[in-house]
Amino acid sequence: MDSNLSQLPAASVLPEGAAMMRIIRMRRLVGGIWRRITLSCTLAGVVILLLLGFSIVNDAFGAVAVQSKVELAQLTGGRALEALSRTELLALLEANVRTRVLRALDRERPLAMRDAADLRTIVATEIIQPEIVGVYPLSDWLFRREAITTELKAQHPRAELRFRSWLSAQFLGTAMSSQALEAGIRTAILGSCWMLLLTMLIAFPLGIGAALYLEEYTSVCPFDDRSRLGRWLNHLLSRAATLIQVNIYNLAGVPSIIYGMLGLAIFVRALESLTSGRMFGMASAATANGRTILAASLTMALLVLPVVIISTQEALRAVPSSLRQASFGLGATRWQTIWRVVLPSALPGILTGAILAVSRAIGETAPLIVVGASTFILTDPSGPFSRFTVLPIQIYNWTSRPQEEFRAIAAAAIIVLLLLLLITNASAIILRNHMRVKRSSS
Repeated sequence: MDSNLSQLPAASVLPEGAAMMRIIRMRRLVGGIWRRITLSCTLAGVVILLLLGFSIVNDAFGAVAVQSKVELAQLTGGRALEALSRTELLALLEANVRTRVLRALDRERPLAMRDAADLRTIVATEIIQPEIVGVYPLSDWLFRREAITTELKAQHPRAELRFRSWLSAQFLGTAMSSQALEAGIRTAILGSCWMLLLTMLIAFPLGIGAALYLEEYTSVCPFDDRSRLGRWLNHLLSRAATLIQVNIYNLAGVPSIIYGMLGLAIFVRALESLTSGRMFGMASAATANGRTILAASLTMALLVLPVVIISTQEALRAVPSSLRQASFGLGATRWQTIWRVVLPSALPGILTGAILAVSRAIGETAPLIVVGASTFILTDPSGPFSRFTVLPIQIYNWTSRPQEEFRAIAAAAIIVLLLLLLITNASAIILRNHMRVKRSSS
């Protein structure tokens, strides 16, 4: 035995004593270095996220200096707009607004049918015409208020400085406007909700079905393997499934703008009769070109489909094969095993993939620009064949404007987008955890 050990090469003998302690110290040193690097990267990421959040909140809240072109006291004799009746408001409009503008407002909705609040808004917009002469972030409002007031009095004596929360109920419930003080994101929120709903309804059944076929059926030979033709057909199906799997992984990394070009060529142009609603007799002059919510949803479904398929496949692979064998042993068919055993066990993992898919879909901009999302639209979407815009498009539009006030409302829209994303993800996470608890208790 000792002679056999003496014949082993020196490199195969385990280190002992001081050599072992040197190796342990070196490994501890390397481990400590990597632990510090990981901690530093984590802290840097947290700091960057905090700075980003502070920048958004700092712009979404703050102060605004407003100066009206027409003094309210001169217009109403010192009375507030809220104290004027509908008759007095209508008289102000007829006396101070051009006839062409009144006709346009009356065509949109007869002035005689508008309530007092709507008439006051028109008076403020068309006659008083408040103009923003200064926008200040929250940090300036808190720490430089006196200096801002002094500077403002010197440059704009009639301007009024007041605190402004750009994120408000009015902002959420108002349609778009070319005036920052009157602009809202109701149309963009409705467009995002419509697009996400249709995208999930299209992508999830297709993605889950494709993953089930690739994981549960490609391993089964549908043809008789005893004949030469049957073996050849089974081999051909196996190679096709492998090719499909490789392409799914490749499609997961394709830039989103490519999906936008694909959606423009197929859903907007080739299938224009479907996406515009003309096939169902629901097309209008505004949607006859196919640039509708349905076209955008089909494009986004293609974008998130590889994510849904891959995550569903991973969830199906995590289901123990013993559950399948036990189901088969009890006489269940393959589909009964999949429907009653495999899918319930894999559902929490499938919902995790759904979270990833929704998170990607809700923030995409490039494909929707190509497909035809509007940057300025006043009408709310009423169905899949409506013209639309979404929150990322609206944020992009506002950030491209040179006025500071539009940057402020863009920050408020970013907060709304983040809240919508958190609500969507939280709902999926709660449902996933509920399914896990229900599965473990049963």
